[in-house]
Order: sequence, then C-alpha cells, then structure tokens
Amino acid sequence: SQSISGVLYKGESVVKGSPEKVWECLKPVPNGLRVKWDNNVKKFELVEQVTENVTVCRTVTPSAAMGIIAPRDFVDVILVKQYEDGTITSNATHVIHPSCPPQSGYVRGFNHPCGCICVPISGEPNKTQLFSFFQTDLGGFLPRSVVDSFFPSSMVEFYSNLAKAIKSLKDH
Repeated sequence: SQSISGVLYKGESVVKGSPEKVWECLKPVPNGLRVKWDNNVKKFELVEQVTENVTVCRTVTPSAAMGIIAPRDFVDVILVKQYEDGTITSNATHVIHPSCPPQSGYVRGFNHPCGCICVPISGEPNKTQLFSFFQTDLGGFLPRSVVDSFFPSSMVEFYSNLAKAIKSLKDH
C-alpha cells in the first residue's frame, strides 16, 4: 500500500449463493453468523448505532499462528450500503471511540480502509462475485514477516469457510 506501511490484500471469488445469503454470513453484527464460521472473528460488539447504515463496532479476534499472535481488538466505523443492482458493500476503517478504549488482554489493531463487496452475477441468481480488501495493522511488536505470512493463508481460509457457511444455510 502507498498509504500505509503495510500490504493491501485483495481477495476475489465467485461464491455459490445469492448475494443475500452471502451477506447474511458476512454482515458485521453482534450474534451474527460471522462469529460462527470466521476463525478470525471471536466476537462483534455494537459500540454505537450512528445511523441505520453506519455503526461503530468492536471486533475481537482470537490468538493466531499457534499463539504467536496475541488476541486483538479493532474498533471500526462501518458503512453498509445496498445498491439498486443488488450489490451490497461493507466499508470500514478504524476509529477512536470514547466509550471503547483499549482493553486489558488485547492488542489494539487498526483497520485501514477495508471492506467486502457482494456483486450479483447477471443470469446466475445463486452465485455472487465477492471482493474483499484488507489493510490491517495488527499493532503490537510483531515482525512484518510474521504478519505478511499470516494474511494470505488467512484469506484462503476465509473464503473456504464462507463457502461452507453459505452451503449450510437453508434456502429462503
């Protein structure tokens, strides 16, 4: 990335599932499906509902890489938008919020502008093109090589687990 001292990761896949099903699995809400299938999300907490489409959330991650990476938390402002063509986006970036200071036991990480884009595929209502973008500063004192080795495999796991989660949903 030219804007941060780190890497911008982009994932792209055609996922078997309607945009609504894909979004049901992705949406960043407390007690949502994401905490059940995404191994990098332990908990979502709503810090503030700013508007119908804008929230401030705290995301808690478990330790990773066999405990080398300590648990993290991230506080982000998130904009969710649905477009007329059926595209659904989740756009986020870190924010400092007075009611959510750093907490003991977690390293505060920072998400630079990031998000997911669910795009319907014309003529294929049960498929979605999914793009994901991540620019994460995990905080703490991790060597860049550890961080850089963690993210690619983590993104592959993200898409694999998402596909399983979508498949497990009942048709609606």
